[in-house]
This record gives sequence, C-alpha cells and structure tokens, in this order.
Amino acid sequence: MIFSFSSTPDFDFLTHFARHLGAAVENNLLQIPAAIGEGYIRKLTFGPDFKVTLHHYTLKEDLVIKRNSSGLGNELITIFFYSNEDVLEIAFNNGQQVRFSEREDAAIQVTSNDLNSTIRFPAGHAVHYIVIAIKPAYLKVLLNISEPNTVIQTITDNGSSFLYFESMTAEAKNMLKHMAAVNMRDDLSHFYIQVKIQELIYLLFRQLTLRENTHHYSVNSADVERLLFIRNELLKDLSVPPVLNELAQLAAMSETKLKQLFKQTFGDTVYNYFQRARMEEAAFLLKQGKRSVAETGYELGFSNLSHFSRLFEKHYSITPKRYSTQT
Repeated sequence: MIFSFSSTPDFDFLTHFARHLGAAVENNLLQIPAAIGEGYIRKLTFGPDFKVTLHHYTLKEDLVIKRNSSGLGNELITIFFYSNEDVLEIAFNNGQQVRFSEREDAAIQVTSNDLNSTIRFPAGHAVHYIVIAIKPAYLKVLLNISEPNTVIQTITDNGSSFLYFESMTAEAKNMLKHMAAVNMRDDLSHFYIQVKIQELIYLLFRQLTLRENTHHYSVNSADVERLLFIRNELLKDLSVPPVLNELAQLAAMSETKLKQLFKQTFGDTVYNYFQRARMEEAAFLLKQGKRSVAETGYELGFSNLSHFSRLFEKHYSITPKRYSTQT
C-alpha cells in the first residue's frame, strides 16, 4: 500500500489517509478496517499551529508513506518519534531506504517540510509512532529560549531547510508507552496527551541545546539521501572503522562537506557515531548472553580486548564483563 501526499501546512493526513483506505473518521479517530489490519490513527489539535497524530496499528501489507515537498519552505516543523520495536525504513529523495530501529540511536527525526521522504512499515509488524506538526513561530514562543544555539535558531526561524536525528532516551520511550495506554474516553485524556507531548518536546530540545553552536549548512533532499547512505555504510559492518576519504567519494562530497553535514544531521562526528553504534551493538550482543566478552570484542573488530573493555566502560560506566552478568 502506497500513500503519497504533499506536506503543506493545511494538509490533513487523517482525512486523506482515511479516504485512501475507504474508511471513515469519527471524532478525529480512524479505526483501521479489519480487511487491512487492526489498530487506529488519532489526530489531536491543540490550536491552529500545533497538531499531533498518533499511529498505532498492524497492517496486513507493507505501508509506504511518501511525503513530498510542499515547495513553500520551512512553514511547518515536523517531529517524528518512532517507538517501533521492529525495523522501519526511511529514504529521502527516492533514494536507497535506510533501516532504523529502536536499538539504534536515530529514533527521533526533526525536519522542515520542504524535504521529500519515504517511510516503509513492514506488514505484520506493530507500528507505533507520533508525528508532531508545529509552526516555527509557535515553537519559538513555547520554548522561550533567550539565547538559542544555531540548531534551535534554524528550527524556529522560517526559511531554512534542515533535518536532525536524535536519540530516543529511556525517559522518552517510557513516556510514549504510557501515552499509548491512555484511555482516550477519559474526559482529561486530551489534556494529559497535550502535557506529555510538551514533555517529549522538552526532552528533545534539551538534547538539541547541547549540540555544538556552529554555522548551519542548508541541506536538500539529495544531501540527505547521501548522508543516510553514508550512515548505512557505517553501520553495515561495525568491525571495520570508517575511512573518511572513501566515504566522501561514496557520497560524492568533499571530506569537509561530509564532516560538516554529518555532524549537523546526526549530532556527532562520523567516527564517534561509528564507535557509539559499535558499543550499542556490543551491549546488545552481551545482553543476548550467547557470546563471551572476548567473542563480542573480536566480532566487532577489536584485536585488543583491553581497549574494547575501556571503550565499553567509557560509554556505559560499567565493564562489559559486569554488564554481561547483570543482564
């Protein structure tokens, strides 16, 4: 199933998606027809400049959502919180789809509405995500930051094209689970969700305020496509450290441009991002309990196990040996 739309500020996803399914919307709620799957999509409006869509469903066929550029510049900020336990795939500019999962650290996406994107949700997998659509001026007032860094300035000012990925903290994950369990028939449910959505925004922007205060480089869909391709290459084999000039050639970018745009988009350098992904994979493998510390280290390309242990402890404040015995 493919659903394509243009992300203009006045676009109503729920109404048009329901029409695509041949279903009805009642009280801003779309129940997924049984012939297609199960679950629901709910829209919550907190004012003309602040809307939220909650997606909770499992479908019988793949769902591909194509968002096309509005062509109007940054008149709307879209924030995606992906809390899927299973893998989803994201692509920009009709490029190669890149796999994301909750185990990886790019579960939150903040983007201007002038970038084309495609998201694929596999059939038979539970889909859980939240989309926040908010106008820049409204967000600026909501945040009320007296001296914002360049990231916050870029997001809250009209005209810039941007894409940022951030990690999903444990606090945010728990909040999303609590929101999914809310009884929306309760009289105060709408108010509760509004409060929790603002908490999610707070947690996200608390992370973004910690980013380095450097010049913002405008991006287009082609740039983002290349960056996601490079990220995919980084994660393809975590036993082989990245070589920057080789990655730059793959991206058809200069090394300088690649370094600048990668750090801007993902919040860290290419090498640090790789090392963090390496440690997350190590933690995952150790948690499974099927490999020893030595086997895990060797599988991830460490010939020096002391170095592996020091790096793991730096990331998790615990040695891999102790971590493996506590899981």
